[in-house]
Amino acid sequence: MNFPFYIAKRYVRSKSSQNAVNVINFITFLVTVIGSAALFIVLSGFAGLKSFSLSFSNTFDPDLKALPATGKFFSVSPEQEAELAQIEGLAFYSKELDEKVYLKHREKGHIAFIKGIDTNYTHVTGIDSTLLYGTWRINSQEAVAGIGITNILGLTINQYQNPLVVLALKPGKGSLTQKSLKTKALVLSGVYSVEENLDKKYVFADLPSVQQLLEKKANQVSGVNFKVQNVTQLGAVKSKIAAVFGNKVVLKDRQELNSTLHRMLNTENLATYLIFTLVLGIALFNVVGAIIMMILDKLQNLKTLYSLGTTLKELRRIYFMQGVLVTGLGGFIGVVFASLLIWSQLAFGWLKITPSLAYPVEYQWINVLIVFGTIFILGIIASKIASSRITKKMIAI
Repeated sequence: MNFPFYIAKRYVRSKSSQNAVNVINFITFLVTVIGSAALFIVLSGFAGLKSFSLSFSNTFDPDLKALPATGKFFSVSPEQEAELAQIEGLAFYSKELDEKVYLKHREKGHIAFIKGIDTNYTHVTGIDSTLLYGTWRINSQEAVAGIGITNILGLTINQYQNPLVVLALKPGKGSLTQKSLKTKALVLSGVYSVEENLDKKYVFADLPSVQQLLEKKANQVSGVNFKVQNVTQLGAVKSKIAAVFGNKVVLKDRQELNSTLHRMLNTENLATYLIFTLVLGIALFNVVGAIIMMILDKLQNLKTLYSLGTTLKELRRIYFMQGVLVTGLGGFIGVVFASLLIWSQLAFGWLKITPSLAYPVEYQWINVLIVFGTIFILGIIASKIASSRITKKMIAI
């Protein structure tokens, strides 16, 4: 067995004759456990919040979306649709047309977007799963709106006597007059609920009806949504779709559609990690003090070992390994304790955001590796600093 490692293990297990040294060692070990547990809990909590935040976009956005390279609209020819149908790995595609409109119901008004969709839209997104009440029934007379819009306008479903009135500006009409507006009455068949901003933003209607309202041709759209059969095929399918449309469109995946949200979440995650790593680093430098106290307490033992032929390098390695063992063991116990808390939250949801919503957490092995890596790196640095205090002058008899 490696001699410095053997002695370091004995020092970790043994107690000092000085009670103050034992107390310092215990506090150092406890700080390591608490620090590693806190870091892991924070990372797991943030991972849960990130997944919870992105779940809205995963429901609302497709795997891929084609947007016009210039302007607000582009055309999809029958030949291009036939080519899309032949792409291997492409499960569904759906055309859409959206534009900002003014919504009116009785004496109340609200500016939102009307989104004309075809029958494949629910195959490329999971928007129909967000239906709060009513049915997902969209045709020339019926539509689905967000709960935010219905609350603002005082709408309910199946209001045939007092339908929702959509006012859209005719293309090419600069001034806002009665003649420059086109109107369409819609009855809500259902109400969806995704997220506060999205709930106030969209009314989903029939694509041909919206094209007629906006005075667009039957092949004019503002976007085409795609669902791939397998996410691993996303790159290949994207290249084939790009070949069909040429430079008329820009293709974006789900992350690119929500690039601002992803950047914000990643920045917050990094900032949180760095802050807690700084706190943990400061806490772990208790190891330096604890090891120095151990060196002073075991000074006679060091002199004896040195007299028996142990080199200065090996003596330093003893306390270096002791520090690494203490931080490693403390980190392991901290992660185990934190894992039990995370698993209990996943199983029982004892911590609530609202009475019906448990605080979202997510257990990820990458976070386990991050915590262990952080603990070991900081532990190695602290142990190296402390063990370097052993000098030849100190142990000379």
